[in-house]
Amino acid sequence: MSRMFTVINEEFECLNCKTQVKPLAQGSCRNHCPNCFHSLHLDINPGDRAANCGGMLVPIGFEEHKKKGHMVIHRCQACGHVGRNKLAFDDPVQPDSFDEMVKLIQKFSYQQF
Repeated sequence: MSRMFTVINEEFECLNCKTQVKPLAQGSCRNHCPNCFHSLHLDINPGDRAANCGGMLVPIGFEEHKKKGHMVIHRCQACGHVGRNKLAFDDPVQPDSFDEMVKLIQKFSYQQF
């Protein structure tokens, strides 16, 4: 059986808002900007860098997962892939922005009408 999760927890610059994104302190992996929630479509399975797309993953929603907690939902602007990633509001170094999540939820609500 192959591994479905490869740990890559390194700093990167958000291509959307230019925030310098630091690795998560708890040892998990962050694949999105904690400020604007954008990401890049690099993986098929977390950390494998096997998606030959590289398109911008744009936040399109949020959901609550019974075991994982708050999740951001992304859609790739290049290929349309939809994926989810766990949020890290409790990271002591650079937590995901709860206020920005609320703003995006409000924006998504207005787009429905």
